[in-house]
Amino acid sequence: MNQNQQQAFGKYATLVALTDADTALGLMPEYKSFKVVTGKVGSMDLKKVISSVETAAKRNQLINGEVYRETHALYHAIIEAAEGVTRGKLSVGEVMRTVGLTFSVVRGRPYAEVDEGEWIAVCFYGTIGAPIKGKEHETLGLGINHM
Repeated sequence: MNQNQQQAFGKYATLVALTDADTALGLMPEYKSFKVVTGKVGSMDLKKVISSVETAAKRNQLINGEVYRETHALYHAIIEAAEGVTRGKLSVGEVMRTVGLTFSVVRGRPYAEVDEGEWIAVCFYGTIGAPIKGKEHETLGLGINHM
């Protein structure tokens, strides 16, 4: 991959969350070797958001839950993405906010140099706001971590 493709790893994860894996791959075919998992979660509990992403990644063999560094890398990518969604304050229900999110998790080698290894990206797209229908707004968060 060239330098522009390396910088587009997060863009690809974001496109997957905004559209779907097939549409994103059609726009960015250089990512065909990357592993992708998608899902949806809605909650007033941030722990449920985190566990939904972790469960999807483990069930779909995107990460090996028995290998600490893989779970740890995913966790940090989730937290970074959640900070984007919550504007840096990792709380939702405690401050009477709820989220309805679509998420993507992408794993692969965005660098041409083999020694750079694998990376993981998590992107959330959806809504956040008061737990009253129509009182929410769009939100987006992206987290990237090395495996």
